[in-house]
Parts: sequence; structure tokens; C-alpha cells
Amino acid sequence: MNHDDLRHWSKQAADWAHDYHASLRDLPVRAPLVPGAIASQLPSSPPETAEDMAQIWADFERIIPPGMTHWQHPRFFAYFPANAAPASMLAEQLANAMAAQGMIWQTSPAVTEVEQVMIQWLRQSLGLPEEFSGTIHDSATTATLSAVLTMREVALNFMGNLKGLSGAPRLRIYASAQTHSSVDKSIRISGIGQDNLVKVATDETLSMDPQLLEAAITLDRANGDLPAGVILCAGGTSVGAFDRIKDCIDVAHAAGLPVHVDAAWAGSAMICPEFRALWSGIEAADSLVFNPHKWLGAQFDCAVQLLQNPTPQVKTLGLRPSYLETAGKEEVVNFNEWTVPLGRRFRALKLWFVLRAYGLEGLRTRIRNHVTWAQDLCETLRRVPGVQITSSPRLSLFTFALADDTATERLLTAINDDGRVYLTQTRHNGAYVIRVQVGQFDCTKADVDMIATVVKDLMP
Repeated sequence: MNHDDLRHWSKQAADWAHDYHASLRDLPVRAPLVPGAIASQLPSSPPETAEDMAQIWADFERIIPPGMTHWQHPRFFAYFPANAAPASMLAEQLANAMAAQGMIWQTSPAVTEVEQVMIQWLRQSLGLPEEFSGTIHDSATTATLSAVLTMREVALNFMGNLKGLSGAPRLRIYASAQTHSSVDKSIRISGIGQDNLVKVATDETLSMDPQLLEAAITLDRANGDLPAGVILCAGGTSVGAFDRIKDCIDVAHAAGLPVHVDAAWAGSAMICPEFRALWSGIEAADSLVFNPHKWLGAQFDCAVQLLQNPTPQVKTLGLRPSYLETAGKEEVVNFNEWTVPLGRRFRALKLWFVLRAYGLEGLRTRIRNHVTWAQDLCETLRRVPGVQITSSPRLSLFTFALADDTATERLLTAINDDGRVYLTQTRHNGAYVIRVQVGQFDCTKADVDMIATVVKDLMP
């Protein structure tokens, strides 16, 4: 295949993508879950000679779409969305065509400088102070890992990277039980250890209790341990919990500890000023992460970390051998020093396209609609006999259940086998419940209302 062939097949791919998105409502949201069904259709060995692209294309159409969960389906209400607005898809095509590796400024100045400007556009969009800067990671997990590694190094006076953790004091990180499992993974990978992630109890609002946070820090210091940082939750994955950001940051900073806030999903909603009370006090956070790929239409992967002061993180993660230096440009930003990977894709291009193609007001309208439609749906389901609302909407996320776990699980299985909508489960207050999260970029009120129709149709 050469570039002339690429031009032909790219046009066919564009036509296929248009037809695919136009027909999504006619497809079941989730593929039948039959392990091995796709692999069994693929040859067990690679081809020795080149194959005709027409045959490759035909095999793609025959095998791949039927085996996909359609994340861009307008009735995808599971997990959190991984949206791909048309403007983002276009930008990704261009980024893929240039195929730059933007590991340092000189390997493609536009990759670095567009990212710098997009970070400032997003900072302004969220109403954060001018001192925040930041970078784009692949996912919130990597951003949180970067923050945790920085907490570790600051606590150890930057000796952990040099001497390792053997013989070091036992480090302690504090978070609520509502934080995402990516926090647990970061604690494990960082070498701090799962047993040293202190899950602080929450109050009746599902916020970390600031007094219990203070007591935990005090107790650990009395025991000779070394508190290193606090991770707060702004829009938890399970039921949308928010910690009391200001109160918890005040406790952490009084104890001399940095704070990272995981706002992976809910952070995007803060482009709407009326929702910012949910994370009141965020301007004092040392670090926060949110994912434009969840709710702003910039497709996966695109996680933005904003930092009050990047110096400790750059000191933790930066490594500049001679072959990565830019002669005469020692002061330029090299974003690989802000995160774990050396290699970097041109992720900022899709942000540039999306923010310009829809504008903040267009994106706000979508988010406001999703929140309103989720609230309306919650009230509709509340009136369905046998349905219990188990957590009220936080932004566009709420949960419901039937009388017992078995009935609830059977209903969810029936819903997803039916295919008209796709929902997922969580556990809340010890019970198996069904999550509803409205956020797909092109969904309509009718798509959201379909959830109530399906529930009524399939109720036992």
C-alpha cells in the first residue's frame, strides 16, 4: 500500500464512518459477549505475502463492527462516555497523517506550543487562577500516578528516585473510599504500597470527613509514619460523590501536605459556572485532573492535569540526557518531563479543533442538557412501581435498583441483552445498583427517555 492507495481508501473510510454514525441507532449498543467469537475468525498465523486491500477491507466490515461495543452510540449510558465529536475525529486524522513524536519541543514545536495554549484555554474555561499550568496525559491514571510520584519525592526530599524506598519512612497517602481504583493502582506502582493508602471515612453526603482526615494524619505522625499527600474526589465513578474540597484542602495544607483532585469525569462540567459550587475551593489544589475525552468531545485519549506549580513534578519525572537537549533553547518546555512516557502524541490538536468548532457555549449547552435530561429521567423512574432511586443525580449520574440484588442484576442483564440502551452496575451502601450516566455527545432527550421505556418493558 502506498500513498496513492491511502488516498483512495481514506475516502472510502470517511464514507464508511459517515454511514456508521448515521446508522448507530439501528444497532444494539453492545456486542453479544461470546469470548473467542472474534479471534476464531482470524487466521492463526500472519500472512507471508501482501494481501489485497479490498480483501482486508471486506474482512474488516465482516468481522470488526459486529464485535464492537459502540461507544459513540447515542444510547450508550454505561461507565463514563469516551466521546468523539466529528471535529475531534478530523483533527485525529490530521495528527495521524503527520505522525509526529512530540517528545521534546524541537521534535515538533507546534505539538508543544499548541498544548501550552490549549492548557490555558481550558484553565480559563474552568475559571481557575492564572498560576495554573499543566499538560496532557493519556489518561487520568497516568496523571494521578504522576501526582503520587511527586508527593513521594517531595516527602522524601527527592531521595526516593536516587536511593529507592528501602530504609525510608513508611509513606502514607489519604483518600476517601469514593475515589477511583486508579488511585489504588498509583499507590501500588509508586512503591508506597496498598496498605499505606488510608481510606478516610465519608460523611452522610459521601464526602471525606475533614475531621477524620486530620485525625488520621495526626495518628500516623504519632506512630512515626510520614504523611505524603491527599487525593480528593470530585465526581466519583460509582455514584458521583464529591469531597468537600475546600475543607479537606484546608486540613491537608495545615498539615503541610499537597493535594491532588481527581475530577476526571465531572471536571468538564465546570465550564458551566453554575456547577462550580460542587468543587468550591478547587483553586487551592496543588494538582487536578479532568478528562476532556469524557464529556467535551475530544476523543480518547486526552486527560488534562493542571498544576499550581509544576516544578516538583518536573523535578520528579524529568530526565534530560544529552540526546534530548535542544541546543541554545535550554528554557523551552519539554512536556515529557511532566509525565511518565517519553513519547507524546499530538493530543492538543483535537482540543484546538473541538473548542473552536463548538465553542464553549455549544459545549455548555450539551452538558446542561445532559444534566437536565438525567434529572427528568430519574423522576420518571422514581414513579415506576418496584424501582428505587438509590442515589440522586450528581450532575448527570444517578443509580436505581429493584427490591433485592438478584432482581436488580437480572434486570440489568435483560436491559443489556435487549440492546436498545447500555447501562452498567456498581455497589452502593452494600447493594447492587444500576448506574445511569448521561453524557454521549450526540444523544437526545428521546435517547435518554428510552431508558425508562426499556425498564418498564423488562420489569419482572
